[in-house]
Amino acid sequence: MYETHYHRPTSLADAAKRFAAGADARYLAGGQTLIPTMKQRLAAPSDVIDLSRLPELKGIAVAGGVVTIGAATTHAEVATSEAVRKAIPALAKLAGLIGDPAVRHKGTIGGSLANNDPAADYPAAVLALGATIHTDKRAIPAEAFFTGLFTTALESGELITKVAFPVPAKAAYEKFDNPASRYAMTGVFVATPGTGGVRVAVTGAGAKGVFRATALEQALTGKFAADAIEGLAIDPSGLLSDIHGSAAYRANLVKVLAQRAVAAL
Repeated sequence: MYETHYHRPTSLADAAKRFAAGADARYLAGGQTLIPTMKQRLAAPSDVIDLSRLPELKGIAVAGGVVTIGAATTHAEVATSEAVRKAIPALAKLAGLIGDPAVRHKGTIGGSLANNDPAADYPAAVLALGATIHTDKRAIPAEAFFTGLFTTALESGELITKVAFPVPAKAAYEKFDNPASRYAMTGVFVATPGTGGVRVAVTGAGAKGVFRATALEQALTGKFAADAIEGLAIDPSGLLSDIHGSAAYRANLVKVLAQRAVAAL
């Protein structure tokens, strides 16, 4: 059994200090990724720094047309928040579709985004809504945050503190999930920003992670109706192909789920 030092910091500054002092420190949010990885001996951090009780990372606020969610806010808290349900119903719905109740009551929005699993749900909302990820060092726009499979623009030791979502005119999320893990085999988030146009983000299908579906955006900007994309053929190149579904299958899911999201609006 390897040795790991557990820390429960009292502030963000304390957390950063403990991280810097560790030989191979890791932050712990909800633990839905790190703990299983440690159990499988795929990670052996020298120090585990628990962020779950830091007040600076908690809370949900709506002001000035923006929904701001603390990084340590759980999926269950987002799903049941009346403020989120009123401002961005699709975001509350998305949070309620993540995993199962046990996962939703432990997993956090910050942890999910920092991990950037290619089948995670939140990245689609962040990209489609044009959110901003705030860290203890800077603010990162959604377009610059996701850089590849399980990789982001975060630097070593950089910590997500909150996520700011502009309130759209309307938005919807549709998901085809794996019945065992409930990860998205494909998930499509459609949003119409107050500035005009349509943004469509796809998760679960891309070989490099979440991405904007520009062909769908262009078609829906011209005519916001499900039949506007009926004749479109989604290019399967660059999409995932595995035991759960081929790239062609996922390409069809992108189109079908986008149509469902538009119809729901």
